[in-house]
Amino acid sequence: MRGLIQGRQLLISTLIDYAAEFHGDTEIVTKTVEGPIHRYTYGESQSRAKSMAKALAGFGVKLGDRIGTLAWNTHRHFELYYATSGMGSICHTLNPRLFAEQLTYIVNHAEDKFLFLDSNLVPLVEQLAPTFESVEGYIVMTDEETMPETSLPNALCYETLIKENDDDLEWPSFEETTASSLCYTSGTTGNPKGVLYAHRSTVLHSWAACMPDVLGINSRDTILPIVPMFHANAWGIPYAAAMAGAKMVFPGPHLDGESVWKLMDQEKVSFTAGVPTVWLMLLTYMRETGTTLEHVKRVVSGGSAVPRAMIEEFEEKHDCRMIHAWGMTEMSPLGSVGTFKAGVGDLPAQERYDIQVKQGRGIYGVEIKIVDDDGKELPRDGVAFGNLLVRGPWICDSYFKGEGGDVLDADDWFDTGDVCNIDAQGYIQIVDRSKDVIKSGGEWISSIDLENAAVGHPEVAEACVIGVPHPRWDERPLLLIVRDPGSQIGKDEMLTYLEDKIVKWWMPDDVLVVEELPHTATGKLLKSQLREEYADHKLPTAGEAAE
Repeated sequence: MRGLIQGRQLLISTLIDYAAEFHGDTEIVTKTVEGPIHRYTYGESQSRAKSMAKALAGFGVKLGDRIGTLAWNTHRHFELYYATSGMGSICHTLNPRLFAEQLTYIVNHAEDKFLFLDSNLVPLVEQLAPTFESVEGYIVMTDEETMPETSLPNALCYETLIKENDDDLEWPSFEETTASSLCYTSGTTGNPKGVLYAHRSTVLHSWAACMPDVLGINSRDTILPIVPMFHANAWGIPYAAAMAGAKMVFPGPHLDGESVWKLMDQEKVSFTAGVPTVWLMLLTYMRETGTTLEHVKRVVSGGSAVPRAMIEEFEEKHDCRMIHAWGMTEMSPLGSVGTFKAGVGDLPAQERYDIQVKQGRGIYGVEIKIVDDDGKELPRDGVAFGNLLVRGPWICDSYFKGEGGDVLDADDWFDTGDVCNIDAQGYIQIVDRSKDVIKSGGEWISSIDLENAAVGHPEVAEACVIGVPHPRWDERPLLLIVRDPGSQIGKDEMLTYLEDKIVKWWMPDDVLVVEELPHTATGKLLKSQLREEYADHKLPTAGEAAE
């Protein structure tokens, strides 16, 4: 027997419509790419999103077409989230920090029809445009006064399109399982893989984010999402904020400590989210200037582990609760959040910090378990650790175009690739990554790709890359090389060789020449042994970060 309930579809367009109707005067503030502060409202953002959707329809964009964005956190990027998905096309966010070859691969694999880009990224795209196979035109996200001269084919100005198209548009209705947005993984092994979100999964994820025991986003919040909008849709915050009607403050590309603090202070930000690297820069600025956080009450941090000292400093010097969160692109991305259960907040400070350094507890909508290598479920005793498996309504069931093959087991569990333990209260602590990925400032660096680049040198017999603790970036890569007989290659020559082969921020912080590297019985590099051996290795950049 079917329930007698209306079958209204859960569509992303309903979020911006709700925000415009019930919070139409609530501000959206942006520190623009060009510098000045821009202010407008949810009501205006909905109108402009409809205008842009109308412009795209005029270009022949149809249901399922991929529309690329190469942009920072701004009001225009926010509009595109709704303009593209609302009309039934797919918002495909691209990470401008990726290596050029990766961007080319991703754009071509996604078959992006149009590409929106911020004005300061025009030089990058001009270099790559000849390699893009499907892009029909480029829209620079700026106004006519600051529209740069560009060699991009079929380049248009964003604000001109807004001006030329009115907002007389009814959002189309379609099945809530329709694809809405596309994010690619970091490609830690092989090529990046696309995760294709649906309208239904996005709306459900937004509801979860607004729950008090998750991110607790509400209409009284002023939110500064520092996590990039090209990182798993800024952890879903641009959708959840519209659902709640919260004021939004976008930082653009300005993420240094001073810029972040000034925005927080000026706009009375109450909630913010980002990776530990940004928080380190913010804390450093506040120490140097004697400033503090007057309004911020909740800081959510993810991407890599938060140092205990950082949690303590936010709470004890700034009366601000730091909340650990964990997730993946494949999970939309929220999986666990470190909100307190009853009684935890009353614990002595050091006992609370013991809990806060963990990656949080599972949230409704995400089933979680840990298993051993044979698939046997392990106890939640805070001691046993195993492979972390998840399933739920906003977790991917396959990658775009079937890349990577089957990713679920027979019972629909997705293997996250993380190894963790879970305590009796449900708090998760990540122990290791099953793949040897290096997490640096919230970004992932592939040890395998670095090794492959290094062994391309004719005088390198073998190479291994491991992550070494760093006071600012959490981890940085250490490259170990075995030279060919008779070779005298050293650190400087190796780094020079890598300059045009890897993205700049992947560059190893140190290079050591060793006689040999340890291997397993099957010939694989024994990285666990190397991580132990070099755990206390002091990188040359570590001293600079501490100053």
